[in-house]
Amino acid sequence: MTDFFQRQPHVTSDMLSAMIPVHGAPMSEPEGVFVPTSGDHSCKVAVIYARGRTPPTITILSDIKGIQTVCADGVAVAVVASSEGPDLSPDDVMLIERYVNERKS
Repeated sequence: MTDFFQRQPHVTSDMLSAMIPVHGAPMSEPEGVFVPTSGDHSCKVAVIYARGRTPPTITILSDIKGIQTVCADGVAVAVVASSEGPDLSPDDVMLIERYVNERKS
């Protein structure tokens, strides 16, 4: 994550937090989000997972039409359709650990 902020100095942790979806229920599975990057009007893919859990294994599935599916532990969390851009690799996906407040009934 530090490397991301070094390359994208205009993105602060507060801005990134504001882009992360907030749900009433605790998160049970990783979720995908798109984080804007500077200058070229593109986005970076991030996968959010619950704090304390093992970071998900990221895989990228591609088809011949340039559509790439980002999977976290085998479950699709984002679809990227870009015939002009380079193929994604798992290293291109940011992993974000999010604190989850477990609610007690």
